[in-house]
Amino acid sequence: MRFKGLRLYFIAMITVLFGGLTALHAETLRIVGFGDSLMAGYQLEKQEGFPARLQSELIARGFDVEVIDAGVSGDTTSGGLARLDWSVPEGTDAVILELGANDALRGISPEKTRENLEAMIMKLKSRGIKILLAGIYAPPNMGPAYEADFNAIHPELAEKHELTLYPFFLDGVTMFPDRLLDDGMHPNARGIEEMVTRFLPVAEEFLADLKTP
Repeated sequence: MRFKGLRLYFIAMITVLFGGLTALHAETLRIVGFGDSLMAGYQLEKQEGFPARLQSELIARGFDVEVIDAGVSGDTTSGGLARLDWSVPEGTDAVILELGANDALRGISPEKTRENLEAMIMKLKSRGIKILLAGIYAPPNMGPAYEADFNAIHPELAEKHELTLYPFFLDGVTMFPDRLLDDGMHPNARGIEEMVTRFLPVAEEFLADLKTP
């Protein structure tokens, strides 16, 4: 009887231990960085890209988080909408939605860009996935009318759907040649560091809200 009691005790302890480990693992927040070449880290090593650097900085600040790179160079909002379902796996807690730059470069109608982004937002919300919307500005050579229409898209969608908004993903990089690749458009490793530094306060507040019941 004593042996049986000890056996049951050890089984109970093992169950508690592994149950605790499972619970700890389940607390890891899984975030998908869903975007274009700005998210994918064009011409950079994987560890130099935005998702990897953001994950590293968040972990250093005490967040239990995994940031998955789902950036595709050249992607438009139409391309993002087409691949959203299989690019954002089950178990994802949040998405950093960063798309629209290539739409602007190609002169795609701001109405179409808005339509695609809103469709992605609705799909993610229907799955219970929180969204941090990263905005982008149209290049000035598109003209003032296009620029005004395009630049309003992300702020208006964030307000309509009550999303956390980071207004300009390339903040601190555009117009700084030492933070850009030779193409003058994409951030280099130093540029990514600047982007992450500026993005962190918004990300930390977003994650704190995400963990709040």
